[in-house]
Amino acid sequence: MSALAPSGAAVGTTHSGVPIELRSVSKTFGEDGDQPFRALGDISMTIESGEFVSVVGPSGCGKSTLMLMVAGLLPRSAGDIVVGGKPVTRPLTDVGIAFQDHLLLDFRTAIDNVMLQAEIRRLPRGPIEARAKELFEQLRLTAAMKKYPRQLSGGMRQRVSLVRALVHDPSVIMMDEPFGALDALTRLQVRMDLEALWLRRRPTVLFITHSVEEAVGLSDRIFVMSPSPGVIVDEIHVELPRPRPIVLGDAPHFGAYVDRIYRQFEKMGVLHGVDAAGAPPP
Repeated sequence: MSALAPSGAAVGTTHSGVPIELRSVSKTFGEDGDQPFRALGDISMTIESGEFVSVVGPSGCGKSTLMLMVAGLLPRSAGDIVVGGKPVTRPLTDVGIAFQDHLLLDFRTAIDNVMLQAEIRRLPRGPIEARAKELFEQLRLTAAMKKYPRQLSGGMRQRVSLVRALVHDPSVIMMDEPFGALDALTRLQVRMDLEALWLRRRPTVLFITHSVEEAVGLSDRIFVMSPSPGVIVDEIHVELPRPRPIVLGDAPHFGAYVDRIYRQFEKMGVLHGVDAAGAPPP
């Protein structure tokens, strides 16, 4: 895509991320059964070190399956996945993952939920706890550290899960609809918080979302996927200044990026208009 607007200088110039490469990757479920289901077609993509990349597409197109394969949590049927120069043959360790469900343990406080990273990975507690407190402060969550999930709002719980994903300073962050259960205002705040945290250290991010506006608001590039079996039908370079404005519509050419993605969905039959009488097309 040709540049629609000059990109602004990002905060900081260094990054801690590593590249991700997919080469002709596909996924078929039930390959040994009578009715195999092909969830993903041939997928090839490269994500640069420290890049924020989103994948958007209709429900059931294989977005989450793609992320799980990159994380090494789901075997691929064909192709190669390389993260940080190494083939993915088992679950990645240098990764932070956040899902739509915050998955916090009810019987542990917010800080203790985050410190699970240190316990499971057998990392030294001191540096991880110091990093956790730094992240809690950056996300305005200091008062929540000793509270249990039931005592926190949905937005606060999702921020805690974000701290948990980032506390060990991974090279790669993967997120699957992390804002999906939040109300509009909370989604907006968490989006801005995520961008601010990402700009500080620049891990590589693979972000799965249904929200076109959210993808444009956060990403350096966006891959648009087709209905199942999902394949990439468009790759969009988002050249908007960072940090992105609170009201994304204020960013130059924001609407052009959003319109391009919706036009793709319309072309694929994912979206349908109505006629002059208000009836859907035949």
